[in-house]
Amino acid sequence: MRCAVFTATPRGTKTALRVRASLDASVDIFVKAGQEMPAEVRVYERLAPQVEVAFYQYDALIFIMATGIAVRMIAGSLKSKLEDPAVLVLDEEAQHVISLLSGHIGGANELTRDLAASLGADPVITTATDVQKKLAVDVAAARLALRPSPKEQIKRFNSAVLDDAAIRYVIDENLARASFYKKRLDDMGLAAVFGRGLPPDKEGLTAFVTADEGVQREDVICLVPRRLVAGIGCRRGTEMSEIRAALEAALTKIGRSIADVSLLASTEAKADEAGLLALSAKLKRDIRFHSNEKMQETIDAYGLSESPFVKKNIGIGNVAEAAALASVPAGRLALAKTRFEKVTVALVWEK
Repeated sequence: MRCAVFTATPRGTKTALRVRASLDASVDIFVKAGQEMPAEVRVYERLAPQVEVAFYQYDALIFIMATGIAVRMIAGSLKSKLEDPAVLVLDEEAQHVISLLSGHIGGANELTRDLAASLGADPVITTATDVQKKLAVDVAAARLALRPSPKEQIKRFNSAVLDDAAIRYVIDENLARASFYKKRLDDMGLAAVFGRGLPPDKEGLTAFVTADEGVQREDVICLVPRRLVAGIGCRRGTEMSEIRAALEAALTKIGRSIADVSLLASTEAKADEAGLLALSAKLKRDIRFHSNEKMQETIDAYGLSESPFVKKNIGIGNVAEAAALASVPAGRLALAKTRFEKVTVALVWEK
């Protein structure tokens, strides 16, 4: 997850540094110009245009300022609960952490809990299912990187959860990694069953874990696996076995396995890299090699950091993250670029 933290005062900046130290994520701090600047922060003159750009670049925005300011800053950028980033607000003393937007699918509620626990703050979460300590359907989906479809059904199903109505979780037995989804749902206390198809109509509400999002029934919400893209950079001549070992280590960090990877990606400078081509063939996964122009567009669009050394050698300063994000219309970092001995890996969920 990539987080942007915005602060306007010296006291808020001190809290922003605590936030960065507390999160196991990639965190950029944006500080208003005209004050003493700690190391590795970004400076802004006007908050509104900076937030407008960051809204589409980051997975979470954290404001250390008044809630009203945060609301005004994001109002013009809102799209939908399936696309908007998580938005949190903290006071300057970090007494309270407020989940403001995208509490479920965007992950704001879980981020609020984690951050509050690290800072010794009070988490402020107002979504009804969380207040009543009930597991919403879209929360279960988010934890498994599943996309609810159609999104209009989310409200109906979560209302049913609040009313203690029974919801069946059915997993298409032909779905790749079906057993993984069953175990994870069972671990959440959501008893799931395998099925060759949907149960008949009028047997209550069904959350159907399937690759087919074309099901249109009032009693069904489809939970569709999102694609996981692995962006890979490596030194020239790196063996396939070493690239695979790095990829598997990276996947372990997010609780996934190599079977979850939908696509590999890298720079066109590696289009003849034997180890990458062999890994693609071994895994039976396509690999996309992106041009420098496409990669630079992605770097600029997402505000990705660049390595001067890498840029000097191949013309762009970010390979793993840029390649993965360039492979999907919109993506969310599951794992920021992670360096191994000869390999760098980044993992991206398609939004």
